[in-house]
Amino acid sequence: MGAAIDITGQHFGRLIAVHRTGRAKNGNALWFCQCQCGRTCVVDSYVLRHGKTRSCGCLAVEQSRQNIFNNPQAVSHMGDPRNLKIRDHHTDVSSIKKSKRNTSGVVGVSYDKQSGSWVAHFYYKGTYILNKHLRILKMRFGPGTLWNSNI
Repeated sequence: MGAAIDITGQHFGRLIAVHRTGRAKNGNALWFCQCQCGRTCVVDSYVLRHGKTRSCGCLAVEQSRQNIFNNPQAVSHMGDPRNLKIRDHHTDVSSIKKSKRNTSGVVGVSYDKQSGSWVAHFYYKGTYILNKHLRILKMRFGPGTLWNSNI
């Protein structure tokens, strides 16, 4: 094994090597680094010195954002609610399509035959935050409008 190379204070892209923290499983030195964005990370000295790691991850996020805005096809689809995807274990409401079986005309509202009433369901981050039986006066008064006698 060769002598350890001291890279304290050297800049590698957006990272500055602060101090050595130990060794990786492969024997390379690990360095505690400070990024220009303010976050810190521990990086293998080999990947630092050979330019394979240049930031804590903030550079990849910025580059990805820039690549999207430089892609005309991606820009043409921005703002379309059909492009919203599942995020943090919940679905953005504007991305939900109404099922063909939907009889209420409203996403999340269904008819319970046993009780003879309408039920509103809203599921968020793994739990129901709304699961109520409603006495509806009028359904579909307007597009997506619900009138409830409890209000």
